[in-house]
Amino acid sequence: MNKLTLTVPADQQGGRLDKWLSDNAEELSRNAVQKLIENGSVLVDGKPQTKNCKLRGGEVIELEIPDPELLEAAPQDIPLDIVYEDDDLIIVNKPKGMVVHPAAGNPDGTLVNALLFHCEGRLSGINGKIRPGIVHRIDKLTSGLLVIAKNDKAHNKLAEQIKEHSFTREYQAICCGRFAESTGTVNAPIGRSKYDRKKMCVTQLNSKNAVTHYEVLEELGQYSFVRFRLETGRTHQIRVHCAHIGHPILGDEVYGKPFKGLEGQCLHAKKLGFIHPSTGEYIEFDSELPGYFTALLNKLRK
Repeated sequence: MNKLTLTVPADQQGGRLDKWLSDNAEELSRNAVQKLIENGSVLVDGKPQTKNCKLRGGEVIELEIPDPELLEAAPQDIPLDIVYEDDDLIIVNKPKGMVVHPAAGNPDGTLVNALLFHCEGRLSGINGKIRPGIVHRIDKLTSGLLVIAKNDKAHNKLAEQIKEHSFTREYQAICCGRFAESTGTVNAPIGRSKYDRKKMCVTQLNSKNAVTHYEVLEELGQYSFVRFRLETGRTHQIRVHCAHIGHPILGDEVYGKPFKGLEGQCLHAKKLGFIHPSTGEYIEFDSELPGYFTALLNKLRK
């Protein structure tokens, strides 16, 4: 159990208790704060309050935060679309809708559960029991290629290439609007939003450098078919950069808006290339666009 004590500045009166805490208590979402308040784990000047309690300024707030549950992924017999495999690594084509590794709200049925079964547990241990073998990730509603390391040596060499920006990662997406320039680069730092901790945004505050290169492949009326190449790999990078320049990815409900008949963003990790950790040779893999993507392209072309 962790204890946290915060004092509300005198000039921050009038805000809701749950909103203020989610903005000021590190790594606590608004939903998590509300659960703590409901469980009586939050005291304002020594007394429990409701989540919509209005702050006057100057209050001392005490929180008791329970230790996080220790998760451990278990093997599950889930089919995998394997593109390549050897003793060091495995390349999979992740379907849209599959989560990469277990977390709160997604304890099983993930890519990691499937990999543990397929590889009989032979995955790198650098990222611990919850993310064995995972070198890089893509979002649940993004499809496409991922490389997974089977041993620590391979993991370290692959991670180093990502760090040095020598790792080829190309995506294709359908974006809203028509681009003024057919090619370009978005160089804008990305950090976590102070208004919604589940979202990322372009910001100078507590951010990391982020660079995305793009090329318009085809104009589709009021939409554009675009190829992206990642120079860096920040959380939600392409989605955030596209929204930042006014061309959110079609169907992105977080950084854009829903699109009828489409679940989540129309984004596919199409190409992956790197130096093999054992042979020292450059290898590259390409995957076909998934059925939903090509069907949508054809629909927009008409």
